[in-house]
Amino acid sequence: MMFPLQHFLILSAILFSVGLLLVVIKRHAIMMLIGIELMLNAANLNLVAFNQLYPNHRDGQMFALFVIIVAVCETAVGLAIILRTYHFYQTSVPDAVAELSDKP
Repeated sequence: MMFPLQHFLILSAILFSVGLLLVVIKRHAIMMLIGIELMLNAANLNLVAFNQLYPNHRDGQMFALFVIIVAVCETAVGLAIILRTYHFYQTSVPDAVAELSDKP
């Protein structure tokens, strides 16, 4: 059973909007990372949905897999930076970090 392309595009637009809203409104760094992940998942949904137009090609799935791999790497590096910043400044709010220090 195939769903119409419009359903996927509407769901993708909702996911992207929620992710963008999280990035813009939330002040907590981990919630910002979750918003970025939602936006990347919306892009993946678009790639796979548009691949329905050409069922013999797997380009959309391959690009989606590449985006997932990049998102995992981005999340790992982002969490490491957030944890190190929290350890040093005792806050996870990005606006509260006002100076850079050369202390190890």
